Amino acid sequence: MPICQDHHWREDIDVLKSLGTSYRALVLGASGALGRAFVEALQADVACAEVVGLSRSSHPAFRLEDEASMAAAVASLQGPFHLIIDATGSLTIDGQGPEKHMGALNAAQLARAFEVNTIGPALLLKHFVPLLVTEQRSIYAKLSARVGSISDNRKGGWYGYRAAKAALNMVLQTAAIESARKRPQMLIAAMQPGTVASSLSAPFVAAQDCLTPAQSVAGLLNALDVLPAQAAAHFVDYTGAAIAW
Repeated sequence: MPICQDHHWREDIDVLKSLGTSYRALVLGASGALGRAFVEALQADVACAEVVGLSRSSHPAFRLEDEASMAAAVASLQGPFHLIIDATGSLTIDGQGPEKHMGALNAAQLARAFEVNTIGPALLLKHFVPLLVTEQRSIYAKLSARVGSISDNRKGGWYGYRAAKAALNMVLQTAAIESARKRPQMLIAAMQPGTVASSLSAPFVAAQDCLTPAQSVAGLLNALDVLPAQAAAHFVDYTGAAIAW
């Protein structure tokens, strides 16, 4: 299902000029391949004063299935932040990969797909958005997937993952409309990272046919830097191209 495009994408990033010269960043899901790459790229940005990475194995830690752990993590942090990146999510959950046909659908697997890829990220929004600055430009960026685009679905399959990502995109769109009232300089973005060499893509695509995490992250950060704040979410890929909802 995943198709890699332009896997010779640049790995360097420009300074995130739109956030000023001493912005603070928070990466959720920092233990994954893309989460780690985001942390490393932001640490290399001289304009970034601090990068905090959280995951299920960090201190503090959080779990997508445990809202109380999210609240506890937020309580231990000192804001504000200018950039929050949610790099959580999973395609294969509890050892179960995506459904290839309608006959493979089952309630438990669908529920878990939504718990990890929609409900957990929605609760992260609830708890972490208040940590963003209110009087300056801020960014809340969430890894999504092109397969969550309803209008772009031409191959079928992957029912739970597609539906969970489509629902996630609606959550982000709704949050962007609400957040614009209190944070007019804030942007919310759903990001398609491309097919990246990681444990998520390994069962489906050979690593040599994929982007490296650094390549994907470089493109995504460059794309975020030029997106305008607006009362609607953006849906973009790692090249900066807009994706239809």
